[in-house]
Amino acid sequence: MARRRNGRRQRLGWGRALGYGVAGIGGLILAAAGAFTVNLFISKPTLDGSLALKGLSSPVEVTRDAQGVPTLTGGSRIDLARALGFLHGQERFFQMDLIRRSAAGELSGLLGPIGPVMEIDRARRIHRLRHRAERVITSLPADQKSLLDAYADGVNQGLATVAGRPYEYSLLLATPQPWRAQDTILAAYAMYLDLQDEDALTDRIRGQTLARLGTEMTDFLYPRGTSLDAPIDGQPLPEPALPSAVPMVGSKAAMIDTDPGPTIGSNAWAVGGALTANGAALVADDMHLGIAVPGTWYRARLRITDGPEAMDATGVTLPGTPALVAGSNGKVAWGYTNSYIDTADAVLLESVEGAPGRYRTPDGPKDLIRITENICPAWADCQELVVEESIWGPVVETLADGTRVAVRWTGHEPDAINLTGLLGLEQADSVDAAITIAHQARQPQQNLVVGDAAGNVAWTVIGAVPGRFGQDGSVPTSWADGTRGWNSMLPPDQVPVIRNPDHHRIWTANARIVGGDAYAKLGDGGYDMGGRQGQIRDGLFARDRFGPAEMLAIQLDDRALILTFWQEQMLAALTARAADKRLASLMVPVRDWGARASVDSVGYRLVRAFRTSLSQKLYSAYLGLDGPLPRNRSTTQQEGPLRRLLTERPPALVPPGYKDWEALVDAALAEVADQVDKAGGVQSFTWGARNVAEVRHPLARILPPVGWLTDPPEQGLPGDSMMPRVQGPGFGASQRFAVAPGHEAEAYFHMPGSQSGHPLSPYYLLGHQDWAEGRPTPFLPGPARWSLTLKTEK
Repeated sequence: MARRRNGRRQRLGWGRALGYGVAGIGGLILAAAGAFTVNLFISKPTLDGSLALKGLSSPVEVTRDAQGVPTLTGGSRIDLARALGFLHGQERFFQMDLIRRSAAGELSGLLGPIGPVMEIDRARRIHRLRHRAERVITSLPADQKSLLDAYADGVNQGLATVAGRPYEYSLLLATPQPWRAQDTILAAYAMYLDLQDEDALTDRIRGQTLARLGTEMTDFLYPRGTSLDAPIDGQPLPEPALPSAVPMVGSKAAMIDTDPGPTIGSNAWAVGGALTANGAALVADDMHLGIAVPGTWYRARLRITDGPEAMDATGVTLPGTPALVAGSNGKVAWGYTNSYIDTADAVLLESVEGAPGRYRTPDGPKDLIRITENICPAWADCQELVVEESIWGPVVETLADGTRVAVRWTGHEPDAINLTGLLGLEQADSVDAAITIAHQARQPQQNLVVGDAAGNVAWTVIGAVPGRFGQDGSVPTSWADGTRGWNSMLPPDQVPVIRNPDHHRIWTANARIVGGDAYAKLGDGGYDMGGRQGQIRDGLFARDRFGPAEMLAIQLDDRALILTFWQEQMLAALTARAADKRLASLMVPVRDWGARASVDSVGYRLVRAFRTSLSQKLYSAYLGLDGPLPRNRSTTQQEGPLRRLLTERPPALVPPGYKDWEALVDAALAEVADQVDKAGGVQSFTWGARNVAEVRHPLARILPPVGWLTDPPEQGLPGDSMMPRVQGPGFGASQRFAVAPGHEAEAYFHMPGSQSGHPLSPYYLLGHQDWAEGRPTPFLPGPARWSLTLKTEK
């Protein structure tokens, strides 16, 4: 009995303790919620009135329109940089913090030891970009250093005027750390990382594939070009011959993903003044990136009314940086697409026998430099990461035989970043001036599409282009004997340019732009297939007169021209299997698919699923793979070989594991039918149900309740990765515009997410639905709704 009483008392004691604990936790949650709510209401940015901004040489007027787009009017460019930093610091500091931390490999220091976050930090820390950013700062011209210092000072003053702290930090129980000039360089590095193959994975994958399949099969499955290519110069690349047989594949290995999703890139094109009513060039741009709230970009108009720095430029800025990225200055308009030129090479390090940690170089054996990086997540102990560096770059992989693989990447160059391009384009007065600026710029290598008020148009690559010798950079090689490597960067007069073609049209969409010697100079860093680029080209040649409305129609083009081949293949296959009751419900939607990636289309989703399933099964069979496949960029050109195989169906190339080609088609159709059943039937299998926007705040992905406050309503959207209207879950056009320099009042602009990062801002999410539905809205800021004067300090 005593034991029972004691047991009961013990249970009651634990119950009381648990009750007190729950009550305590509940109290803490309520207190935290109350603190968060108070902080949320007091942390809104200042929109009206006047504030002193230390360091200004003269006042800066900031007017905002109804969507919160500011016009900054000041007396000098350095004053505008300080004022823009102030606005970024007030409205976008948390986003800026994530950008710099992502590049530096320091995300876990804010978000904690979350598995995927730690993986990002470890991968990024290999490149030691914070160290490199400090080195870049020392190499910048004095005027650019001063501008970065002024911007950083403006950011910190803007942050200091926010009562409390940006609301995200109250959720994370963290304190924002000041912005430094080096952090702006990290923001630029973040774009390098988003847009490029920083560890030469494409080259390494191709090398592995060659070892498994041999040259004949590798060249066929991963061609450099196909009949879908749409280069501006019209030069084709030869398509490889069909292999004579399927090579024997040994042990299984996971190496490729045959449905890599949307290519990180963009669309940009221009037409010359001969094709416009006003005689000025017309430039269209939509840069494709991950989409979140707030948006990637911060819209702004920058004005200096007189003096040697006089300017009036409108476009998008990247929070964390002090200049316009893309837009128009009244004389020149410009936009970008990711170039996918080859900016990174994998270097096999030849070891020195009997000397671990030494490797051969043209100047004799050298020791690998070993640096210990400390990754210190919030609420957890620091972890050490040892980085090995060679004269060519850091070691990114050790092969099974012990060979180390280093990477030579333009992002590692001592002068990888400067402000020459961004600041120069703000002031450029002609296409020729813009091209000169592009070849002096150091930034992520992009296709620059530019047009001027006189009607000229051009394309070139902005940023440094590697000058290779002895190798084309397509597979890992040893540089030990000095016969292969890089001769620094190409001189400006060797970087390809296309200026004022006879047809007055320029087009880019992440695919190959040039052939011949120009192609050899630029290399292939994983070009997208040419179908999307060709669809834009054909849209430009379908008319001989253009205004903004015609540009928007091309940007919103969701016609499924690439998938027409697959609709025909699937319909024929279903017709031949008409007796199969399980497939019978697919026939009508596929037949009447509408040939568009529209939200209500069942047929489009069926056709796309058929293509994906068949391509995955085919490539997996050839490579001897089994199960889910990891992503990389080595299969972007698969459409060419897939079409040839399905059209010719050579008996010698029937994929291993299948009796014949019809058996492969049977397997793909069965998988599609399984997907339909899982979705609840064919009527539920719409493209909109699959292609949801997923525009979320970054914190909502780890703290879902945040999304109730921050995120727009979920919706399905038209578009896909193989057409001009690129759209996928959490991915798509990060902005859209079309503008003729000197005629900005006639131009339009779209941006997803929000101009403001604060959910209680009066213009939070305004404009997002215009982007989603493709409704044109003005490029220039509208009438002033709020007015703020940033005064010089007395």
